[in-house]
Formats: sequence, structure tokens, C-alpha cells
Amino acid sequence: MEIRELRYFVAIAEELHFGKAARRLEIAQPPLSRTIARLERQLGVTLLERTSRKVTLTEAGAVLLSEGRAILSAVAAAERRTQQAAQRRPRLVLAVKSGTAGELLAKLLDAYRTEPGAATVDLLLCEAHQHQKLLQDGQADVALLHLPFDSTLGLDTETLYTEGQVAILPSSHPLAGRSQIRVAEVTAIPELPMARWPGPGGSYPEGPGAEVRNLTQLFQLIALGRTTVIMPESAGTDLRRDLAAVPVLDAPPVTTVIAWPPHSRLRAVADLIRVATRL
Repeated sequence: MEIRELRYFVAIAEELHFGKAARRLEIAQPPLSRTIARLERQLGVTLLERTSRKVTLTEAGAVLLSEGRAILSAVAAAERRTQQAAQRRPRLVLAVKSGTAGELLAKLLDAYRTEPGAATVDLLLCEAHQHQKLLQDGQADVALLHLPFDSTLGLDTETLYTEGQVAILPSSHPLAGRSQIRVAEVTAIPELPMARWPGPGGSYPEGPGAEVRNLTQLFQLIALGRTTVIMPESAGTDLRRDLAAVPVLDAPPVTTVIAWPPHSRLRAVADLIRVATRL
């Protein structure tokens, strides 16, 4: 099985449409169809069920999609890290959810910068649930994750710190002046349904709350009186004037960890992790 064949198959399996997959790969449709037919003959299995109306994955196709994604991610990571190893001054990509871990991030970058032979650190600001894929496919070398919200499956981690959570409310709301609040009180505010974040697959859970993808969008909607959220207290620092952060007594604690692929052998990654845990 060739890498090219895997790329072609994954594109079709994700698009479930030969025309769309061909456009995504920037090739004509006939050679794409021939490649998939040849791959099925080589493996001796049917990967795709085709009708005039739709394309669906077989059970064997679903397995190859999962395995193929992992292989392509590993290949992309190997290419990037090999190129990185040839650079005179190494570079690291640190993935961080936009708007989170601000104080820790600033301290970490300042402390690491003073290390002998420190690599250049490029920040990759991402949205919810993107960290894991960025690490696995080599687009990022290390990431800051927040448990229990982010998955660390297949990653190595070190715990950095644990904190409480706060409710973010419009500053004009009657509950905004409270010194503390409970989860049931926040979720019971009829005019401020809880915001909904996309899951790992990109779809949103059911509910009346606003669909959000980043903190800028979220804070704007809260200020307009459309939604609210319970989140780590560090995300509630330096809020805009029309918002207030109220500690939530019974919200579960949030643990920030630094995560990296278990196969990473970069000295710069090890140095950054050491500095982070020291902080």
C-alpha cells in the first residue's frame, strides 16, 4: 500500500463523494476511481459501497480510515521534524487554546527564553479540541491542555496547576455582584442559557445556548446578554468592563497540563517541559 493511495482513500472516506475528493486532492476523478478500485483489489476487501446517489464506508473501510489517518499524521510529523532537525536554531510550535493560560504562558515563554540554546517558540492559537490532532500530525510539538475539557488520549503529559472555575456574566446582571455562586444558580438563569462548544467531531450538543468557537465570540455574546459560561478562573482575568467573573463554589476544578507526543525526541521539547514544571 502506497502513501498516495492512503491519501486518496482518506479524502474519499471523509468527503463520501468522489467529485469533492478529487477537487480536494486537485486531481481528475477517473484516476482517483481507478486508484481506489486497485486498492480494493490489493486488499481483497470492499472499502466503499457506491450507488448512483451516495458513497458509504464499509466496516473494512472504517478501519482503514482510522488507520490511514494515523499513518498520514505520522508521515506529516516525520517530514516536519526531519526538516526541523536540519535547522541551525531549532523551532518549537506550542499549541494553546485562544484566550487561555495567559499568565502561565507569559511566564513560561519568559523563563524558557533564558535557557541556554533555547529554541524559537512559535505560538499556534487554536480552537477547542484541536490540540490532539495538531500534536499527532506534527503541526505542533507541545500543547497546553485543560482537564477535564481536553482529551490527552495517546499523549504524554505533566501536570502544571489546578484552579477553580468562575461564571462569566454581564456586569449589569443581578448575580454579577455576588462574591460566589453555585452551578445550579448559573444554569437556572433563563435569559442566559449556557454556551455550547463544539465536540471533537465539530458538532454542537443540543441546547438553547449560543454556539461558540472562541473566547472573543463568547465574551461578545455574554456582554449582549445572550449566553453565559462556567470556565477556569484564569480565563476570567483582565475581562472587558461589561463582564464580571463570579467564583462558582461547586464547579469541578480544572487542571492545566503540558502535553506532547510520546515519540517526541526533541531536546527543545524536553527543556520546555522542564521549565514549565519548574514554574
